[in-house]
Amino acid sequence: MTEIVLREHIPFSGPSLLRHQNKPEGYMCVSCAWAKPAKTHPLEFCENGAKATAWEVTSKRADERFFASHTLSALEKWLDHDLEEQGRLTRPMRWDFASDKYVPVSWDTAFEEIGRELKQIAPEMVDFYTSGRASLETSYMYQLFARIFGSNNLPDSSNMCHESTSVGLPESIGATVGTAVLSDFQNCDCIFYIAQNVGTSSPRMLHDLQDAVHRGVKIVTFNLLREPGLERFINPQAPSEMISGSETPISSEYYQVRNGGDIAALFGVCKALIEADDGKQGLGVSTVAGSDGEPRSESAAAVAFAAAMAAADKKHVLDHDFIKEHTAGFEEFAAAARAHTWENLERFSGLTREEMIAAARTYAASDAVLIIYGMGLTQHVMGVQNIHMVANLALLRGNIGKPGANICAVRGHSNVQGQRTVGITEKPDLVPLDKLAELYRFDPPRWEGRSTVDVCEAVRSGKSRAFVSLGGNFIRAVPDTDIMEVAWRKLRLTVQIATKLNRSHLIHGEIAYLLPCLGRLEVDQQDTGPQAVSMESSVAYFHGSRGRVKPASPHLLSEPAIIAGLAKATLTRGDVPWDQWVADYSLIRDAIETTYPETFKKFNERLFKPGGFPRPVPARERKWVTANRKANFITPPRLFPEFETTSADADVLNLATLRSNDQFNTTIYGYSDRFRGVDGTRQVIFVNGKDIERLGFEPGEIVDVTTAIDSGTVRKVQGFRIVEYNIPQGCCASYYPESNPLFPLSHHDPKAKTPSYKLLPVRLSRSNIVPVE
Repeated sequence: MTEIVLREHIPFSGPSLLRHQNKPEGYMCVSCAWAKPAKTHPLEFCENGAKATAWEVTSKRADERFFASHTLSALEKWLDHDLEEQGRLTRPMRWDFASDKYVPVSWDTAFEEIGRELKQIAPEMVDFYTSGRASLETSYMYQLFARIFGSNNLPDSSNMCHESTSVGLPESIGATVGTAVLSDFQNCDCIFYIAQNVGTSSPRMLHDLQDAVHRGVKIVTFNLLREPGLERFINPQAPSEMISGSETPISSEYYQVRNGGDIAALFGVCKALIEADDGKQGLGVSTVAGSDGEPRSESAAAVAFAAAMAAADKKHVLDHDFIKEHTAGFEEFAAAARAHTWENLERFSGLTREEMIAAARTYAASDAVLIIYGMGLTQHVMGVQNIHMVANLALLRGNIGKPGANICAVRGHSNVQGQRTVGITEKPDLVPLDKLAELYRFDPPRWEGRSTVDVCEAVRSGKSRAFVSLGGNFIRAVPDTDIMEVAWRKLRLTVQIATKLNRSHLIHGEIAYLLPCLGRLEVDQQDTGPQAVSMESSVAYFHGSRGRVKPASPHLLSEPAIIAGLAKATLTRGDVPWDQWVADYSLIRDAIETTYPETFKKFNERLFKPGGFPRPVPARERKWVTANRKANFITPPRLFPEFETTSADADVLNLATLRSNDQFNTTIYGYSDRFRGVDGTRQVIFVNGKDIERLGFEPGEIVDVTTAIDSGTVRKVQGFRIVEYNIPQGCCASYYPESNPLFPLSHHDPKAKTPSYKLLPVRLSRSNIVPVE
């Protein structure tokens, strides 16, 4: 923490501010979406949370003098870290063609020209993007602006991370979000932790995991890499641990699943549970077809598992009462699990039969299992099916909708989940359009809008002419980065609402505006006084947030004020009290409550309730809002994706992207990843030592990485240093977003359209490029 506050020139204000982070009357962290507990720790922030706070309240400024000194063409050559390191934006800017620079402009002029341009473009050709940090109040106003304008093109960062959850969980259990609450950590007796790195993505959860371990809870981890945060934890807020170096082992079992092998791994656990249950029903030891097609008996481990379950008690391994009363599709799923051979499950998962059976044994011996997962499951070409498998595992023993037993989908950015709750979605059937029409006297568009991938395709094809971005770094976050940057310059209008400079502000349309906004940590003073905002956490609880520092510039407007300014300059219909809302955000919350009365009952009254207040999630009460009013076992049709490669597969590795501990999403705080032993560069690729030797390379050698899917286009990143790492053979990993140019737009889940950032076939070749240090 000391290093970052000194670097950002806030040695006195920074530590004082951090005492209010994630506290009931303080502000919500601008980094991850983990919940604010009712009973807080003395310091309720992690290392990355401290970095995010210091990054936002830095004393550095990217002001008009900075932009007067640099053309955008020159700034394009800067690294991501160096762009944001210039500090806070201070006033609205417009790109000037003659000088290739951003030049200052008044707010009134900006709103007037943007509005004039938008009026000349068909609504279906305008995209309104939202990053994950905009408040509920801003998000509600933004989606309303877009829909009154006539567009349902409301892509958001959720399209790039947890859309597989938003599609898969409703099909399985009728919920668009996870069912877990914080108290589940106190009530569970086992945690299955799948494909999420707590150390870099949600470090505050380590407190909950540590407390669970101290209660005797077993944590069974399935993850591609051996990550220190999932292996051990020293609590920085416990002086005795810091002095003694006493570590808490986190995972009692750790299984390294090859990327793309999660369905096979979970099928293996389910197979072991089902066949042990078959044995308890008197079916004996089951047989399966071997690789030669001949039947063979199960392993000694499977026999021992079934015998142990039989000896333990007279109950079945599975919760048949729950399955009968609450679910559909069990028999089909169970038949598929029995039919999969252990040989195939081992081949595709990267785990041994004994490992999958051991995990099943722990699962079966537990009464309340909390299943936690992250983007390691969702960012796949089979992401939705991965989520179905998580639900299938939970349903086998009724591990959903009871204390300690639920599904926790760990979201990334701080309000990415909440934005969807108040209408940021391209899917009109998820929004109460009739209610909006009644309240604001307009006819909402009913056609399905564009997701993130759809937007990229529309820009490439010329079907998109304007892009308005509420935060984020869209062009850096999307797949096919190099191709998209070329297409992006053909847009007529690009508008970026932001706090700091990033690459998306440099790759622009014919007309480009950069509109600086207040940050969440800053005092938002409006006509009725200082305002508060709200957001939704990963466990679907709503929290209030109050800014506490002086704004970076007197020329900044709040996000609601900017949305209102754009709306008033653009719209010719609708009856919305934009000015009243900007003067008093509680009126926006009243409007949200009127639109979503069951979800936001007594919104203003409960805004700062310690621990937040819950969003209704019927599946928490075993009420299934599905077509058949049941929780559904959904059987994935295959174990592993099918890829078409250009030649033999012997030299192909499956790439997964990941984050360092010195970044959050596309924000790069520095070039150190101390958890993985990397310093001074991000141009690295992590490879198993045996693969390095097999492919004829040496650790530390510089290579180029090329996509191994035959799509007719060569996609390559150059100058990456090989780092030997504990990762399964046949797999490799590199940092996001540096590897994004490798990923074709078409490489995504077919239903969720989530880019498959965690699985891509690639090849390595020797490079002549000197890596960027």
